[in-house]
Amino acid sequence: MTTRDQMLANIQANQPSLLPLPEQFTFTSLFPDLTQQFIDVLTFVGGVAVVVPDYAAIKVHLQQQYPDLTNVATTCPDLADLADVTLNVVDPHELSGLNLAIIEGPLAVAENAAIWVDERQLPQRVVPMITQYLVIIIRQSTIVANMHDAYKQLRVDETGFGTFICGPSKTADIEQSLVIGAHGARSLTVYILP
Repeated sequence: MTTRDQMLANIQANQPSLLPLPEQFTFTSLFPDLTQQFIDVLTFVGGVAVVVPDYAAIKVHLQQQYPDLTNVATTCPDLADLADVTLNVVDPHELSGLNLAIIEGPLAVAENAAIWVDERQLPQRVVPMITQYLVIIIRQSTIVANMHDAYKQLRVDETGFGTFICGPSKTADIEQSLVIGAHGARSLTVYILP
């Protein structure tokens, strides 16, 4: 018997017992503070998090950040007076000049600062990618620890479209140089309500 044959025979003789695959496999993530974890990761990936008490504070902050900005659209009724463009268009090309989009996110993930949005928040799927600046409003109570927890809550069959958004658009594949806003919004600001 050759050395090779001996090694293969030893491997064959010492195989561990087969175990059944788990029916449902999930990770558990333990963060001392989900909101702070979300903020830390969002900041790391180039986004900005602002903790606010209410929609009035959001309005004040937005007016300070974008004092003379036009082509603003929102799906948030409490901020409707900031908008001068509607997202309810037939042809998404009509939104090519959109500067600021303000939407709400029903679910956020602490481990990667991803925010779920679907057609309930986006009358046009192109909005997060075509706007120059994106604002998403979330609630602290909707932040879950990880993607496993997020997918337990999602019902992807309830809408025709949904996506996770994390930070502003970016790429680093061009000469190994980070470019922000390469394929979508140049910035992402997330307002966190209690």
